[in-house]
Amino acid sequence: MTKTLHDQRRALPAWAIGLVLLVGMYVAIWPSVRGEPSMNEFLDQMPETFRALFAMSGADMSTPIGYVKIELLSFMVPLLLLTYAIGAGAAAIAGEEDRRTLDLLLSAPISRRRIVLEKGAAMLIGTALLGAVTGVALMLLGSLANMDLPQNGVAAAMVHAVLLALVFGTLALALGAITGHPAVSRSVPVAAAVLAYIVNGLAPMVSWLEPWQRTSPFFQYAGHDPIQHGFSAGSAVVASATVAVLIIIAIVGFNRRDVRG
Repeated sequence: MTKTLHDQRRALPAWAIGLVLLVGMYVAIWPSVRGEPSMNEFLDQMPETFRALFAMSGADMSTPIGYVKIELLSFMVPLLLLTYAIGAGAAAIAGEEDRRTLDLLLSAPISRRRIVLEKGAAMLIGTALLGAVTGVALMLLGSLANMDLPQNGVAAAMVHAVLLALVFGTLALALGAITGHPAVSRSVPVAAAVLAYIVNGLAPMVSWLEPWQRTSPFFQYAGHDPIQHGFSAGSAVVASATVAVLIIIAIVGFNRRDVRG
């Protein structure tokens, strides 16, 4: 785990700085949007499908919470955390194997199970740090622009965003452990995330998708509107259980296959 985090000593701070700059950009735009009814009129004129996909239905852009939900929490923050977690998960086993460094790691007196657990822990720590940095930046920079955001709501939104990213990150880790192919461990989680996003967004309007909405990790992330209603223990349990199952699958799959030399 320490080695993995050390390998990210440049990338992780760069990710953190990028997220802070992103938050700062949207916070800087807020004063020009605040109290502008024309923004809500503009959103209302958009197709209903578009508003559903980007969680714009019922959100008020003229309020801090509505603005943050639409501009950051509905798409940008989850997208960036997902990108980091999937990349980290794919690099954990499959990336090491592709670089021909996994044999060296396996030659050490540690079990494959421990390797998977430590790689997963490093991904969790990195993703959680980025979520924490984003939440702190939103509260601190938002206060400078007089954005009255609930601390508990922002914290809850970040926790659920991190859990969302970890679901697909551990999927990437599991696929990498089972197949050893970085391309597979990246592309499949990305496709799964896109599908889950579409299912969650369109389910309220497409009757045959509605029964599947609760299976989407994006529903566990945003279905209860965490920035307004706070932390959802039920959603967190579902996401955490999914992560745990995928870690077990990764361990079993990694133990059962031969590593390419």
